[in-house]
Amino acid sequence: MPNHPGFNTRAIHVGQGPDPVTGATVPPLYLTSTYTQPEFGRHLGYEYGRGDNPTRGSLEEALASLERGVGAVAFASGMAASDAVLRSRLVPGHRVLAAEDLYGGVYRLLERVYRPQGIDTHYANLGDVQQVQDLLNRIRPSVLWLESPSNPLLQVMDLPRLARASHEVGCTLVVDNTFASPYNQNPLEMGADVVVHSTTKYIGGHSDVIGGVAIVGDAETLKTLRFIRNTTGGTLGPFEAWLTLRGLKTLGVRMQQHAANAGRVVEFLRAHPAVDQVYYPSNNPIAQQQMRTFGGMVSFTLKTDGDPLPRVKRVLERFRIFSLAESLGGVESLVGHPATMTHAALPAAERQRRGVVDSLIRLSVGIEDVQDLVDDLSQALMGAEES
Repeated sequence: MPNHPGFNTRAIHVGQGPDPVTGATVPPLYLTSTYTQPEFGRHLGYEYGRGDNPTRGSLEEALASLERGVGAVAFASGMAASDAVLRSRLVPGHRVLAAEDLYGGVYRLLERVYRPQGIDTHYANLGDVQQVQDLLNRIRPSVLWLESPSNPLLQVMDLPRLARASHEVGCTLVVDNTFASPYNQNPLEMGADVVVHSTTKYIGGHSDVIGGVAIVGDAETLKTLRFIRNTTGGTLGPFEAWLTLRGLKTLGVRMQQHAANAGRVVEFLRAHPAVDQVYYPSNNPIAQQQMRTFGGMVSFTLKTDGDPLPRVKRVLERFRIFSLAESLGGVESLVGHPATMTHAALPAAERQRRGVVDSLIRLSVGIEDVQDLVDDLSQALMGAEES
């Protein structure tokens, strides 16, 4: 390995050297729940599969390298990773400050699991850094939780300024980097304390594995998260780790194609008469400073008169290449309706207030031939014109 390997080199090689026993180029899949100890009181670094596994360790080493962290802890899902991070920082009486534009699953976790335990969450527009500073000083949260870009409105946060503001009041900044991926930005280098991913999405990249990870900037937090995972059991299985490693190798080249296709899709949508507003961070000055590309996620609203749901339904049912499905970040293109899918956990009034309106459609732009995607969008949007 060179002294300063590039992103794609690290994605392919870090933690993934040839097997020392056989020379196999691809690291083996260790399907074992326990490990034979050579003698009483001594093991070879592994005792039980819930705690450690060589395949999972390879994935964690690679992800820590790509996010420029001290270490990584892989979990059975992105929500398991999120829960472990919150557990590591919160006790009853603590507070969380979170972005208004937040994934519905995290909102559900904060409201239906943590709030009944005496941990309150305040929501705010984190794009207004002055407002955030005022809130941090007033409510003194233990955790500031955000996504950048956010789900589903693709808002981009000023991570260095938010990190400084958080640390001034002793608050931990957690950044969900799922939409961007480690290819596009590294929040730890901008001052974040913890980065979380649903590795189900861009990191795995093939819609065939569920997983999550927390990458940290200090050894103490790493130790704490490993303890929580081993104690609560939200462990990523070795086969899932192996599949995620396989997907990780092509993350860089996939993200380039996702972004290229998304840029073309955005151009088409911005010019379409049935489209009201397009959400994509390419024109955002902060995104231009913080991100390598602007990713493959695009959201847009339809122009509507009256109830938008019949028109949305007609559009969604006309797609032929875009699959109507939950999730994102796979090689295939997906389309979803946040209000009834990813953000259904939010009360209707809350969704509307936060911009997750019924006319909003979210695209995960895949890596198919882009003209086919544009043509599919064109014929699907004909449904917006039907009466």
